[in-house]
Amino acid sequence: MLARPELSRCIECGQPYGSDLFHYWHGRIEDGPAYWSDRGVLCSPRCAVAHHKKRVAEGTARQEPAPDPAEAMAPRFRR
Repeated sequence: MLARPELSRCIECGQPYGSDLFHYWHGRIEDGPAYWSDRGVLCSPRCAVAHHKKRVAEGTARQEPAPDPAEAMAPRFRR
């Protein structure tokens, strides 16, 4: 049987979406990721802060919130 491909990973550390270490909105995988940016999902507060600091240093930090990935890619985050 073929392994199912990973649909999403944390853009900072590569943690796969669906992992026990990933933080979900309201603690439920069905509700999607708790942290995200316009570049992808983030697995934890630590990665969210690291990503923000990296974007500020690059000069690419957004001035407005990124769209909710659960709305834009709803089937992608469902198991």
